[in-house]
Amino acid sequence: MKKLTDTVFYAGVNDRKIDLFEGQYIVPDGMCYNSYVVMGEKIAVFDTVDARFGHEWLDNLAEILGERKPDYLIVQHMEPDHSANIANFVKTYPSAAVVGNAKTFAMMKQFFGRDFDNRIEVKDGDSLDLGGRTLTFLFAPMVHWPEVMMTYDSLDGCLFSADGFGKFGAFDGDAEWACEARRYYFGIVGKYGAQVQAVLKKASKLDIRTICPLHGPVLTENLGYYLNLYNTWSSYQPETEGVLVAYTSVYGNTKKAAELVADKLREKGCPKVVLTDLARSDMAEAVEDAFRYSKLVLATTTYNADIFPFMRHFIEALVERNYQKRTVAIIENGTWAPMAAKVIKGLFEKSKDLTILDPVVTLKSAMTDETKDAIGKVAAELCREYEQQSSEKANKNDLTALFNIGYGLYVVTSNDGKRDNGLIVNTVSQVTNTPNRVAVTINKQNYSHHVIQQTGKLNVNCLSIDAPFSVFECYGFRSGRNVDKFEGQEVLRSDNGLVFLPKYVNSFMSLKVESYVDLDTHGMFICTVTEARVLSDRDTMTYTYYQQNVKPKPETAGKKGWVCKICGYVYEGEELPEDFVCPLCKHGAADFEPLT
Repeated sequence: MKKLTDTVFYAGVNDRKIDLFEGQYIVPDGMCYNSYVVMGEKIAVFDTVDARFGHEWLDNLAEILGERKPDYLIVQHMEPDHSANIANFVKTYPSAAVVGNAKTFAMMKQFFGRDFDNRIEVKDGDSLDLGGRTLTFLFAPMVHWPEVMMTYDSLDGCLFSADGFGKFGAFDGDAEWACEARRYYFGIVGKYGAQVQAVLKKASKLDIRTICPLHGPVLTENLGYYLNLYNTWSSYQPETEGVLVAYTSVYGNTKKAAELVADKLREKGCPKVVLTDLARSDMAEAVEDAFRYSKLVLATTTYNADIFPFMRHFIEALVERNYQKRTVAIIENGTWAPMAAKVIKGLFEKSKDLTILDPVVTLKSAMTDETKDAIGKVAAELCREYEQQSSEKANKNDLTALFNIGYGLYVVTSNDGKRDNGLIVNTVSQVTNTPNRVAVTINKQNYSHHVIQQTGKLNVNCLSIDAPFSVFECYGFRSGRNVDKFEGQEVLRSDNGLVFLPKYVNSFMSLKVESYVDLDTHGMFICTVTEARVLSDRDTMTYTYYQQNVKPKPETAGKKGWVCKICGYVYEGEELPEDFVCPLCKHGAADFEPLT
């Protein structure tokens, strides 16, 4: 008997004989099918297990229940590895009600050819009182089937998360969580990022202290780590800076090109290089790595006027799972009619936010000095930002960084002597070019204004259009006086000792304050540029782009009141107080507009 809390018990089983999960995913550490028992005045059992483990599971229930009988079987997901023993449960405990939603019961009829008379159909947000604790149902459609729902237990703060936060491996396995959870997520759930984001939004309003998935271990500590990873994965952001070099090769020449580009990437300072032979690697591992890293090199041969089958399978797996927000370089090989690059570009044609580097490197049979040079240039382009992040390799006097100043959005970083701070600003301008002077205007209410007045130095990070809303939440909606905005981050520093952002920026400038202009509510710092680096050619994030493409659309249906133009917070009421301050981004009433 595995006791999770005083009143929550684990009733699941391990499957150590399975070799392929869902008939395709290699699971060397086996698999587990999790089931839980929640005790109150009434008892709820969460989900059943795979058909092969019916007796073992019923034995586990009997041990946990003792002389008591369950009142409910809550069916969160109808895949057979979780639902196969519903009929056995009902036969064993005929007085228990089966709890599900409309889609659950429709599928139940399909799987079992019958309806269950004693059943309770619930809707999104409905609750079930067990006496002393309340279970609330959170629908999670397409995470990763349409009937999926999660359940929140108010007493212990347990989120029963269905297949969410699951991983490959036995319940008590010792494999690293992130590795097998990442492979599981992108293989099984990866297509449905928008739906996962919707569930994370619901979950953010709950006091979650334990996560109980249907596969993998129960999560009880450092939950922010798991939630942040799911947010990164489901928003299709790279998790780790680095390059996956994926190749197929018939006679070894394309392999040599792939190995060369990997060597060049390492020489140029790429923080992580992974080389994968798609014909010999676990395809699910390759897909996982493609989503994990920020950049991808595809090297393959032309084959039957197409591309080598393993490469086609790989790319189709990426496209199917909404591969995006990455940079891709292509190395093609063809002895008489190279076609691989054209085919690859066609496969990615409908993928959004994907940058394919030009020119393509084309080999005709084997490498030449010319193609070796072209491969070196591709590696240099892929590593450009990494070189510029390096204190030793960077060009620190690249004043073309000033060209990225416009009506954009920036993160101003500073340090109060104890910790680093960051602030979103939208008023940065170049005022002279001999010497190079930049003006940065900051609201006096912001803690950064006070810090910069005291220290006389700051960094301006020019945000690029790939910056997600989480960047604005981190640096714009919280005060650096109260929180450490860089907590848990590995930071990079410029020569003035201040932080610069490693991603989501196209350039940064280190500034030394020369003079100050008091503008009543704001202060303008006139600064000399002491260092300037360009990290990428990505466009600068403008205020208009942020409003149209990044800031979430506020939920205003049926509401009357005012909406914050900065963060989307909705104030409900006929009149907005003149002294009102947004509780999220701390902007005043002037930045609100009436709902229409």
